[in-house]
Amino acid sequence: MVNRVIVGAHYGLRDWLMQRVTAVVMLLVTLVFAAFFLTHASLQFEDWQGFFSYQAVRVLSLLFFLSLFLHAWVGVRDILMDYIQPVGVRLTLQVAVIVALVSYALWTVSILWRV
Repeated sequence: MVNRVIVGAHYGLRDWLMQRVTAVVMLLVTLVFAAFFLTHASLQFEDWQGFFSYQAVRVLSLLFFLSLFLHAWVGVRDILMDYIQPVGVRLTLQVAVIVALVSYALWTVSILWRV
């Protein structure tokens, strides 16, 4: 019998579920945007600007990108945990990824609410 010592690890269920939920959110938002683009023939700059002036479009876009960043974090973190053995190097890379993803999220918010 294997005696599992629990040291605070969550053994992946939460991360697995987060990846699946974020993937479904991204799929649904993609389908909504695809439906819009298929029903509008040619879009000019003014059309895009008008489209993104709606609060719902901004919220859907933000939801998509936040889901994308969470999805990316889980995937990259798992890759780093699997393939980078020295703890210092892995921690440095994880912090770099976190800083990059948070920066992208802030940049996304500034872009979406600038219109």
